Amino acid sequence: MNAPSTKINKKIRQVLTRHGLVPEERIQEALGDNENSSLTQVLLESGELDESEFLAAMAKETGLTPISLDRVEMTDDLLDILPENLAKYYGIIPVAKIGKILSIAVSDPFDIVKLDDIAMVTSCTVRPVLSTDFTIALSIPEKYNASKRKVQDLIDGMGDPDLDMQEVVEDDEEDDFLADGQDSPVVKLVNLIIYQAIRDKASDIHIEPFEKKIRVRYRMDGVLKEVMSPPVKMHNALVSRVKIMCGLDIAERHKPQDGKFQLKVEGRQIDFRTSTLPMVHGEKVVLRILDSSNLALSLESLGFEPKCLNDITTAIGMPYGMMLVTGPTGSGKSTTLYSSIKEVLSVTENIVTVEDPVEYQLEGVNQVPVNPKRGLTFAGALRSILRQDPDTVMIGEIRDLETIEIAIKAALTGHLVFSTLHTNDAPSTITRMIDMGVDPFLVSSATQCIAAQRLARRLCNDCKKLMDPLPPAERLLGLGFLEEDLDSLEIYEAVGCKYCQAGYKGRFALLETMPLTEELRRVIIGGGSAMDIKETALEQGMISLRRVGILNLMRGKTSIEELLRVTVGD
Repeated sequence: MNAPSTKINKKIRQVLTRHGLVPEERIQEALGDNENSSLTQVLLESGELDESEFLAAMAKETGLTPISLDRVEMTDDLLDILPENLAKYYGIIPVAKIGKILSIAVSDPFDIVKLDDIAMVTSCTVRPVLSTDFTIALSIPEKYNASKRKVQDLIDGMGDPDLDMQEVVEDDEEDDFLADGQDSPVVKLVNLIIYQAIRDKASDIHIEPFEKKIRVRYRMDGVLKEVMSPPVKMHNALVSRVKIMCGLDIAERHKPQDGKFQLKVEGRQIDFRTSTLPMVHGEKVVLRILDSSNLALSLESLGFEPKCLNDITTAIGMPYGMMLVTGPTGSGKSTTLYSSIKEVLSVTENIVTVEDPVEYQLEGVNQVPVNPKRGLTFAGALRSILRQDPDTVMIGEIRDLETIEIAIKAALTGHLVFSTLHTNDAPSTITRMIDMGVDPFLVSSATQCIAAQRLARRLCNDCKKLMDPLPPAERLLGLGFLEEDLDSLEIYEAVGCKYCQAGYKGRFALLETMPLTEELRRVIIGGGSAMDIKETALEQGMISLRRVGILNLMRGKTSIEELLRVTVGD
C-alpha cells in the first residue's frame, strides 16, 4: 500500500484534534514514529485511537458513510474490475458495483488524485465509503483469497446440502466428473449451485459457457449477479447432469431442449423449469426456480397503494367481467393473479385455470396445463373449461384473437375472468385488444379493471443513506415529482453491505390500476387513442406507475436509479 502523503496526514490530523480523539503531542510523536506508516495506522496499532470513533468523526467531516469490511463479500464482477494487485497499490477495497457506479472503501477520502486514477482505471464513477488503512491492509488478502477459494470450497468443502433428488444412472460416455454418481464433483457442484440459489432466493440460474470459463449467474431481485466460475472442462458434465435430472437427451447438443424436475429441499417441494440452448462454446442452461413457499397469496401482503388495492378487490368481487394484469415477463403478474384467485377461493365456487405451464399448484383449484404438441391450446382448453360449469376462469396469457374472443364471451355470460397481457401500461391494453380485432364495444363491456405491474427493488435498511445533495428541482419535476413533493423531501440511495445485493434486499410491487368507469367506456367506444384513454383515466383518479414509484421513493423504499429502471415518465 502506498504511503500517504503529508498533505493527507495533515488533514487527518486536523480531524483527530478537532474531535479530541488523540492529544496533539501524541499526534506529533506518531508522525515521527514510522515514515512508512500512516498516522492512523500508527495510532490504531498502538491502541491509542478507537477505530469506530475515528470513522464517526471522519463521516461527520466528509459526509461519507463508514463501512464494516466484515460485511463485504468479493464477487466476480468486483474481482474483474479491480484485481488484487491494484487494490494493494491504491490501498482500497471494492465494495459494490451498480451499473457504472463503483463503491470503494478508502482510508484517505481527501486524496482526489487517487480517486480520479481509480475512476480512470475502472471506467466507473467512483463512490467512496470510509474505512481505515489498517483495516483495509488486513482485509485485502483475506477478501481476495476467499474469492479464489470459492469454487473449490463449493465442490469439496461445503458438504452435501439437504437435497432429496431421485437416484439416476450416469451415462458413461461423459468424462470422469460423473463417474462416482452422487459423490462425483459435478453432482456435488450442481447440488450446491441449486442449494445456494434457493438459499439466496434467486428466481433463475444461468449456466453460460465461454471460451476460457463457465459463468454461473443468479437472478436475484430481478437483476443477474455472477456467483462463480467453475473450470471450463466441467461444462459438458455439468450440462449433462442437469439434463439427466429433467429427463432430457444428453446426446443431443445442437438443438434447444426444455424440461422440468422437482426437488425436496429442506423439507419443501420446489419445481424447476429447465431450458438448454446451443451457443458458440457449448450449451447454455437456464433453470427457473418455482418455490411456492415464496409465493405471497394475500393481496394485502403485496404492498399495493390503498386505491390500487381497492380497485383490485372491487374487480374480483364482481360476479362477472374480466380483470387483466399487464406487464413484461418477471413483473409479478402471476403472483397477483394467484393472489386474486385465493381471494375468491371457496368450496361454493368452481375455479378453473389454463396455464402454460402450471407454475404453482393451488389446493381446491382445477388447473389445466396447456400442451400445444398434443393439440391442447389456450383457446381449445378455454372452450372445454366453459363446458365445465366454471364460476371463475384464469387464463395464463392472452396470446391471440381466438383466445381473447372466448375470454370476452365468458366475461359477458356470467363468468369472472382473470388473465394477463404483455403491454406497457393499463391504458394501452385497451388499444392492444382493439388492434387484435375485438370490437371496442365488447372490450368496454367485458372489462372491469386493468392493472399494469412492475417489481422494484427495495433498498436495504441496514445500509441505505440519505442522498445529499438532492438532484436539482428541475430534474425532480421532470421525473414526475409535484411542487408540493419537494417540501422536506428525503431521498435515499443504495450503498451495499453484506446483508443485501448491491444496496437492495427484496422487491415490492408497483401497480397502476384502471377501473373502467362510464366515462372511460364512452371514450373507448368513441374510438379514443391510448393517450385519450390515459388522460381520462388520470382525470378519474388513476395513479400512474411513475407516480406510484415516486410515492415509494419518498417513503424511502427505493432509489431514483430503480425508479428510472422500472418505470417510464408520464
